[in-house]
Amino acid sequence: MTRPAHRQRPPMIAGVSASCVALPGGEACPLLLDFLAQRLPAVSAAQWRQRMAAGRVLDEQGQALWPEVPMSAFAPGARVYYYRELETEAALPFGANILYQDAHLLVADKPHFMPVTPSGRYVRNSLLVRLKSETGIETLSPVHRIDRETAGLVLFSVQAHERGAYQALFRTQAVDKIYEAIAPLAAQGPDRPLPALHRSRIEVDPKHFFRQCEAEGEPNSETALELVEARMPHALYRLRPRSGKTHQLRVHMNALGRPIAGDLFYPEVVHGPDDAQEDWNQPLRLLARSLAFTDPLTGEPRAFTSRRALDWPDTTESP
Repeated sequence: MTRPAHRQRPPMIAGVSASCVALPGGEACPLLLDFLAQRLPAVSAAQWRQRMAAGRVLDEQGQALWPEVPMSAFAPGARVYYYRELETEAALPFGANILYQDAHLLVADKPHFMPVTPSGRYVRNSLLVRLKSETGIETLSPVHRIDRETAGLVLFSVQAHERGAYQALFRTQAVDKIYEAIAPLAAQGPDRPLPALHRSRIEVDPKHFFRQCEAEGEPNSETALELVEARMPHALYRLRPRSGKTHQLRVHMNALGRPIAGDLFYPEVVHGPDDAQEDWNQPLRLLARSLAFTDPLTGEPRAFTSRRALDWPDTTESP
């Protein structure tokens, strides 16, 4: 069988770009529907049938594939495109702001609770999908990530072939990143004078896949911390992470006896990432405040600052 000529990826729908799966050789399953349900089991066979009936599963020419199409209709390696979606998606009662946009970069100011890319219970309400839908730029791609619980700046590349140059800035620690956090003023346990430089080895917590922990060994993370303002019993801290490990600031603040206010993972797990309804009034008090770097394409200095501000916890709230 001759493989059909490859066409460009199908257009995005409401900001959601088409995902792709390559088909194996042979006839492991009689129908494409069976193969999809087996390869991507997070979506049931009934859901795949609904997507195919709605024209949301396409071949390389952009033609809809119906539930009855056999696997024998495809050559080995043929691509099938589909659109990620959720039967019911949790709503987010707030949006992100675009602070800057040109032919190369887009800088967004993200609210708390919004994931940067589709994950878990959020697809259309992820920052990436919302921005693609708003701007119509299908090639938009995040250069770095911040936690869903963290608010503040996220940098996106506009041109796919330029993304690597901007990612290299973060990989080589050539970006000056400043965060702000609200946490207890008094350390829980042995205190360390501030400002301080905290270095440690961060690894995945063996008890909770969604959590990190400090471990013995060569340090792979580094954060500079300083006290900015005190409002008993809390304080505002300025954090400068040199590295970019997952949950680095949350882990380091907890290690210093000052867990960030509103943190549901540190020092103890209150609940997992998808175990409970969000409390919009109790966000993680962590903000990606500013980014500064030399543009690798133009050589120009770039500096961006979030317009958001952290809400101080109620003075009666336990730090």
